[in-house]
Amino acid sequence: MKKVAIIGAGIVGSTAAYYLSKNPVYQVTVFDHGIGQATKAAAGIISPWFSKRRNKAWYRMARLGADFYLDLIADLQKDGFATEFYQQTGVFLLKKKEESLEALYDLADQRRKESPLIGDLRLLSRAEAAEYFPNLKGFDRLLYASGGARVEGSLLTQTLLTASGAEVIQKKVSLDIRDGAFWVDSCCFDQVILATGAWLPEFLSPLGYQVDIRPQKGQFRDYQTALVTDDYPVVMPEGELDIIPFQNGKISMGATHENEMGYALKVDQVMLDKMEQEALYYFPRLSQAKVVSERVGIRAYTSDFSPFFGKVPDLSQVFAASGLGSSGLTTGPLIGYHLVQIIQGKNGSLNPADYPIEIYIKKEK
Repeated sequence: MKKVAIIGAGIVGSTAAYYLSKNPVYQVTVFDHGIGQATKAAAGIISPWFSKRRNKAWYRMARLGADFYLDLIADLQKDGFATEFYQQTGVFLLKKKEESLEALYDLADQRRKESPLIGDLRLLSRAEAAEYFPNLKGFDRLLYASGGARVEGSLLTQTLLTASGAEVIQKKVSLDIRDGAFWVDSCCFDQVILATGAWLPEFLSPLGYQVDIRPQKGQFRDYQTALVTDDYPVVMPEGELDIIPFQNGKISMGATHENEMGYALKVDQVMLDKMEQEALYYFPRLSQAKVVSERVGIRAYTSDFSPFFGKVPDLSQVFAASGLGSSGLTTGPLIGYHLVQIIQGKNGSLNPADYPIEIYIKKEK
């Protein structure tokens, strides 16, 4: 039996734990400090099809990442686990220049051939949109895709860890290499997955690596309303703001994208109040809602905004992924699954050469 340590229980680590634990050859132990994790703070929208990023490798990952949720959900349900963390309620896309909506419609319509998950695609008037999400303001027309989904990050990772059956140790740990063996928390492991997001440099720098990862602070605010929000679509205005309705009247608003804040996890009311003012422009009824919680997480970015995954250079049994940025809930499960495929010597739908880890993790000379 091979002993595998997974450090980090966010979206990548928890997915890897779930799929690796399906193979009886592996004994999986998960270590998680539990502080600042991006996934735990995240309420996410799965809707990559409107992106105009020119990076084709990134779009392929995001497109396949959205599709992969259907496989993940089927696997969990087959294992007897509930999957309320994912709800396909559709997405509303708003633009300040509404004439650009036609071009986005055409883009998504072309992409529908390889991504049928997009579903029904329509330009809606305000009156038509109100049938899906009443009392939205601040627009005349919007673009709707029925395949858009919302994800509750914390519930997703909890479900995956429970389903994995892996031992989860809540502790801050480090990776030590002695005589070619990999040590974590005084235990020796055959293989290690570093799924530590923005904290990856903390693990690899002491081992003599330069890691091209920087942190970005993201904040959410959660509201409780008296509305029946279960089937409301998620709303994506232009800019940082998203309005994400969940079941039972809960609505999340976020998320900020704060650079130069390091790993600071203190809630900044000024930033959230500013975002709330923007949200009220589109959804004035939020003023009647009660604020129930605020969340902070730290995203990981590379200098060129591209994610990476694979084997750490010169460490044949250490694997890592990072740089997922604000699309981590879309791409994270697929990346976690692919790390497991690599460990088992199998191929997946992504070519690791398109996401080359050696560009971002370099051994210091």
